[in-house]
Amino acid sequence: MRTKALAAPPAGSGLRPIYGTGDPGVIELLRFFRNPIELVAQRRAAFGDITYIKAFGLEFAIPLTADGTESVAMNKQKALAAEPAWGFLIGPFFRRGILLMDFEEHRHHRLILQQAFNNKRLRGYLNEMQPMLRKGVERLPTGDNVLVLDELKSLTLDLALEIFLGMDLPRAEADRINKAFIDCVNAGMSIIRKDIPGTKWSRGLAGRRVLEEFFHRHLPAKRASETADLFSVLCHARSEEGHTFTDEDVVNHMIFVLMAAHDTSTITLTTMAYYLAKHPEWQDRARAQSLSLPREITYDNLGEFTVLDAVMKEALRLNSPVPGLARRALEDTEINGHFVPKGTYVSAVGMVNHHNPDLWTHPERFDPDRFSPERAEDKSHRYAWMPFGGGVHKCIGLYFAQMEIKTIMHNLLLEYEWSVPADYTWKLDNSTLPVPKDHLPVTLRAR
Repeated sequence: MRTKALAAPPAGSGLRPIYGTGDPGVIELLRFFRNPIELVAQRRAAFGDITYIKAFGLEFAIPLTADGTESVAMNKQKALAAEPAWGFLIGPFFRRGILLMDFEEHRHHRLILQQAFNNKRLRGYLNEMQPMLRKGVERLPTGDNVLVLDELKSLTLDLALEIFLGMDLPRAEADRINKAFIDCVNAGMSIIRKDIPGTKWSRGLAGRRVLEEFFHRHLPAKRASETADLFSVLCHARSEEGHTFTDEDVVNHMIFVLMAAHDTSTITLTTMAYYLAKHPEWQDRARAQSLSLPREITYDNLGEFTVLDAVMKEALRLNSPVPGLARRALEDTEINGHFVPKGTYVSAVGMVNHHNPDLWTHPERFDPDRFSPERAEDKSHRYAWMPFGGGVHKCIGLYFAQMEIKTIMHNLLLEYEWSVPADYTWKLDNSTLPVPKDHLPVTLRAR
């Protein structure tokens, strides 16, 4: 493996250079898509605490330790900004989403957005989702080759449309909106980043137009009356200082939040289903606890689902839906003693820590007990486990996501048993968000 420095540190600074291969970006991206975990391990062995890769004609510095990740997430010197980095990657499709904002503007929008995710709202969302999710789970097909990813994606989209939009859309319209979201997500990692017909980028731009038209069309009705759904809440949310969202703000936040809630929950549930099929003893253990608890989950008994909680955390560790934290250096800065020149893109990648043998025992092994109070491997470092990001940009909807995931999986365990062949191992498509290439076919049997 050849070695090339990203940049020479200023004379007398005492900072060390960041090393990488210097290989062309297309080669680096293909390596990442093929096996990102292996790539990280190789770079850590070759370059130590931090490296860089080329992608999309840019250079991305990637910390390979939890300390380095923390430095990026906390951003104490405010030398790193999210908008230039995320704006480049996904800005045309999810512009002005909360993830793409920085500093005081981010704080301003987050304070208003938090009104939609306070305890009162979360309790209401949970009560609303219970009957809808139970019926959705009961309607799942049974037999061989049930595609878990597709079924769960449809279920989480229906939930998002009902809880976030307060709408019962015809299936054709729901599918149209779902396709627009998928096209927007897929476009972010497109190698061809121009509006050329037939490309992912072009489909993503078209998807954004579909979503904007949809939300603008329904916005007047949401402004006119207050209801419990997120769309209406954002139309009427007001910070303590009296600030509200403009129509453009509401549309931008709805597009981003609906995407984030829909895709991340689907991937987490699919990952849980995969490992519970591969490890039936854990499926039995989770089901036994679900059978011992009330059928209906309440906000106050969520904490009693300790087995599901451990399985969910381990699934999020092994296959984090969100790749990491993207930033760009606004000025010359450093990450744990390494020189980061102005203009460099920085990516703090969750899997770097989630698969680090210095932080986890046998990190490639499915072992939910690692989250038990006795072992508490996730406490080895504050950024050992970071599926929801960190710092001021930590996922605002993480508690909603956990409620949704536990409710769906609880009902799945009560209604069904599922399995995969003993020799089956899934293969992930890492070209956008990590999903199984074959959509995870299982044998699903009613109990």
